[in-house]
Amino acid sequence: MVAMSVRTDSSSAPYRAGFACFVGRPNAGKSTLTNALVGQKVAITSNRPQTTRHSVRGIVHRPDAQLVLVDTPGLHKPRTLLGERLNDVVRTTWAEVDVIGFCLPADQKIGPGDRYIAAELAGIKKTPKIAVVTKTDLVDSKALAEQLLAVDRLGRELGIEWAEIVPVSAVDAHRAIEAAKSRTAEAESGGSGAAAQAGVALPGQVGLLADLLVPLLPEGPALYPEGDLTDEPEQVMVAELIREAALEGVRDELPHSIAVVVEEMLPRTDRPADRPLLDVHATVYIERPSQKGIVIGPKGRRLKEVGTRSRQQIEALLGTPVFLDLHVKVAKDWQRDPKQLRRLGF
Repeated sequence: MVAMSVRTDSSSAPYRAGFACFVGRPNAGKSTLTNALVGQKVAITSNRPQTTRHSVRGIVHRPDAQLVLVDTPGLHKPRTLLGERLNDVVRTTWAEVDVIGFCLPADQKIGPGDRYIAAELAGIKKTPKIAVVTKTDLVDSKALAEQLLAVDRLGRELGIEWAEIVPVSAVDAHRAIEAAKSRTAEAESGGSGAAAQAGVALPGQVGLLADLLVPLLPEGPALYPEGDLTDEPEQVMVAELIREAALEGVRDELPHSIAVVVEEMLPRTDRPADRPLLDVHATVYIERPSQKGIVIGPKGRRLKEVGTRSRQQIEALLGTPVFLDLHVKVAKDWQRDPKQLRRLGF
């Protein structure tokens, strides 16, 4: 469970539970913010736009509420069938959540992409909206103040009444969480997931954001069991961690055409109970034969690095030693092929 900042009147306030989603153009900090609020990685992050391909639910447990965060792909002008489907995911999510957080980076002026999304949000009348100015650690106080005023003007121009305008630095919050978790590592020795997060309070503006989201949720009982951090299947999360590692270092060389499918996850049967090992067999799909060498690297060095990096993340996620078997295959132009999109989980 992630311990969050609690209002002084929480004992008398009704318990609330509901869904919130973060929207914004690609690379606006939505996944990083989701991970910071949950206190653990449940959504992959990258400096490259369109990293998120699934609506990942991160679950924030509080004494007074359960906040279920739906992390959506960035809304963008689609160039492929995959892009069209990702936009459909965003719009469907907007129609189903209790509150929408619109993320705008503090270090970038409001542009056509932000206005396009804001105009669509203006048409959703009943759902409350919070403007979240992200990446505040990248700007000084003057630039931040100018961005906050610009966001306020954007809302007034389009007829959006922001429930709140909140500046946050998810990176600073993540560092504080990791520091707090490391201080309690001995007490949590052998634990993972929610257990390793017990007693970790979200600092600063990220904690405030959670406090502001909760009153906008409906009253009602918890939607997920205590301790659950996401409802994503483990195989999907493992595939996403591998894809994140595969993207690292090839953003300038390789188009955003990597997909990962976990074919099998099975415990090694000949291992003693005190020395378990999980066998994970996964395939990295790219669109063209010329991309294969980029992913594998000279003498297989790059694929080995991908395996090492993602295996460490997978072991941290699952709390067990992992043997990771990776293969690279070509699925020609899969982003434009409906049949292959279905096979790859889109």
